[in-house]
Amino acid sequence: MTEEILIIISISIIIFISPLVSKFTKIPTVPVEIILGAIAVYFSFIVEHTILELVAELGFLYLMFLAGLEVDLKKIINSDPFILKKSLVYNAVLFSLSFLIAWYFDLSNIFVVTLPLISIGMLAALKKEYGDEDWVSMAILVGLVGEIVSIIVLTTVSAGLELGFGWEFSKTMMLFFGFLVILLVVYKIFHNLLWWYPEIKRYLMPDDDHQEQDIRVSMAIFFLLITIMIYLKLEVAFGAFIAGTFIKTFFEHNKALPTKLEHFGFGWLVPIFFISVGASFEIEALFHDGLFMKALTIVAAMIFIRFVASFLFMKELKGGRFLLIGLSHSMPLTLLIAVTTLAYHSHSITQFYYYAFILASILEVLIVMIVIKLLTYFLFRNNVNQVIVK
Repeated sequence: MTEEILIIISISIIIFISPLVSKFTKIPTVPVEIILGAIAVYFSFIVEHTILELVAELGFLYLMFLAGLEVDLKKIINSDPFILKKSLVYNAVLFSLSFLIAWYFDLSNIFVVTLPLISIGMLAALKKEYGDEDWVSMAILVGLVGEIVSIIVLTTVSAGLELGFGWEFSKTMMLFFGFLVILLVVYKIFHNLLWWYPEIKRYLMPDDDHQEQDIRVSMAIFFLLITIMIYLKLEVAFGAFIAGTFIKTFFEHNKALPTKLEHFGFGWLVPIFFISVGASFEIEALFHDGLFMKALTIVAAMIFIRFVASFLFMKELKGGRFLLIGLSHSMPLTLLIAVTTLAYHSHSITQFYYYAFILASILEVLIVMIVIKLLTYFLFRNNVNQVIVK
């Protein structure tokens, strides 16, 4: 059996059984895919291959595209300005504490970037389980701002690691911020255009669509933004993210589109990316001295700084529920893996720390999910007891 056939069969089996294993073990699907990918490599069912790397890269870009689909700029702009300011302060606290931790323990500068990352991908699972609780809604809004900050940080770090922090980096960052200004202008123009001519939306993405026009337009925007990023020599993940945000913001009339795009991505492309991440992790590394403790330390640091920052929302979420915001943001699985991979490939961190971050990304999902369940039970029970006493 050739390598290509074995890889295809192995990936197909993992994609098929991951949801079943997830349902049986109560572990989220993403960690299951990473773990199974590592096991497949251990038994040589998956080996390094150019095609696998290419598809995995496309899966990562599509994942960033789906991350952008979670961000509705209109919703953020129309939110309470006071909460938005607090969200920015919240992110500032995260980065400040990360800097202090990295400085005190004499860690690499990459820790200043990785520890405060926020990705709201896992918040979708929390919303499904806990519904429209006030802390869930607040966590999503604050997380949206945090994810935008994290994506900008990802783009900046990517440019720095690739070009070095000299003139080329400065030139690239000026180009990047110029691109952001152009995006704001395009947003305003398109917003006004759709206000005057709302039929444009339904022309591009008709309601009675029998030719999947909405998906075709989405993919066109997706690849167009990626092409622009490649031409400008900026981080292509940012282009994929902006493409998703653009679709979410301006084509909100098509309620089924995000679900269709998510089903397409999480049913095929995205799992291949996570399987490839698992494939880059050597199971033997688990027995390296100090790796497991180092991963737990990273998890503890990420949870700690978010716990501290979440005290900003004590007035909005009483009874200790503000702590749930910090916990819910402690699972930046996708962005943590993305930044760590970039840092490892640019030799900014050693293989040991790369494995530690990959392991930490899995452990934090498992630990945080359990802690949230226990904390919500404890807080809910206390609230019920207070009502009974009254």
